[in-house]
Amino acid sequence: MRKPAVHVIGAGLAGLAAAVRLADGSREIILHEAARQAGGRCRSYYDAQLGMAIDNGNHLLLSGNHATRNFLAIIGSEDELQGPAEADFPFFDLASKKRWRVRPNAGPLPWWIFSDSRRAPDTGWRDYLALLHLLVPGKDRPIEAAMRCDGPLYKRLWRPFLLAALNAEPKEGSSRLAAAVVRETLAKGGSACRPLVAAHGLSAAFVDPALRYLSERGAQIRLDHRLRKIDFAEGRVRALDFGEAATPLGPADQVVLAVPPLVARDLMPGLQTPESFRAIVNAHFRIVPPKDCPAILGVINATTEWLFAFPDRLSVTISGADRLLDAPREELAQKIWAEVATAARIEKPLPPWQIIKEKRATFAATCEENARRPGAATAYANLFLAGDWTATGLPATIEGAIRSGNRAADLVRRSG
Repeated sequence: MRKPAVHVIGAGLAGLAAAVRLADGSREIILHEAARQAGGRCRSYYDAQLGMAIDNGNHLLLSGNHATRNFLAIIGSEDELQGPAEADFPFFDLASKKRWRVRPNAGPLPWWIFSDSRRAPDTGWRDYLALLHLLVPGKDRPIEAAMRCDGPLYKRLWRPFLLAALNAEPKEGSSRLAAAVVRETLAKGGSACRPLVAAHGLSAAFVDPALRYLSERGAQIRLDHRLRKIDFAEGRVRALDFGEAATPLGPADQVVLAVPPLVARDLMPGLQTPESFRAIVNAHFRIVPPKDCPAILGVINATTEWLFAFPDRLSVTISGADRLLDAPREELAQKIWAEVATAARIEKPLPPWQIIKEKRATFAATCEENARRPGAATAYANLFLAGDWTATGLPATIEGAIRSGNRAADLVRRSG
């Protein structure tokens, strides 16, 4: 007797998480991916211009991202995430040339705000209490309606933190999404907000081990296999059309649709999804970082926002970067390098570089767009949604993507 099949459409992190969670031997897992490689927006590739492997985007994780860490533990790659032993965020202000470190203490009682050496400069402990207004439950509203969005503390800590989390200008961002991030990380103390990065690349941490895990458990992995159409009948998915002969589904077969929102809407007419998106720009420079360069550096009053130091390169991430989409790549590289060289104390001309612009990197984390996010269940009994754009309660992050895959997988189990 044939096992029931689960077709996971999309091999980004949401799809991989769903497939891994379901790969317990009770079902046939078939993972379909339209591209020639898995990972979606979270993968590594060989860049010919730089002559090295790089990530298509820099991703900063925090130790409080438990779904992500559990996923990596299951596939055997949790050691790929590396970071300091305690929460430590170095910053550099390009305008004033000031340097400082924000160092929350490990426990939930925030005594660190009383220490000049642990908090942002020109701030007092009372300033930090304003964050409590953001955490008050209630109707979702723009962050600027929930907390003060000016002054030294906002410019030197809250804005860079929230901008990175939301990929949207914090003033216009959803207070509910921002509060969710704060509750799960900073509000729990430094033990939940240690910065972590995939030291050997995103594919080495997330993608290759997941594919290996699935292959070892008999899952079928079909790359370069785009879903063209879903056939619906009597409240269920009846067949999947990949441009060849349609694949019929048995009465116990199920589907997890883990594709970008615009693709999902094409496949499911009438599906409500976010409609507004925000860009991310990443810059990579082939140069060995100075020995005293921190692994992660926040940069204030600059185009550069976060500087990542890898063994063979320096990489920059700029969130909410729609304003840079039309900027000439050469001019952008020169400008960012000048900032990086100052921040990292490097006296060298522009090294080999690469600029990656993601026009629709994430949905816009505003109240309006957050309200448009669908849940994992659909009107069809054997079809479930996954993706960081679904209603995870978090912004479009790695943690949100993996939680969405877990949630879709749990619904598959319950409905089966």
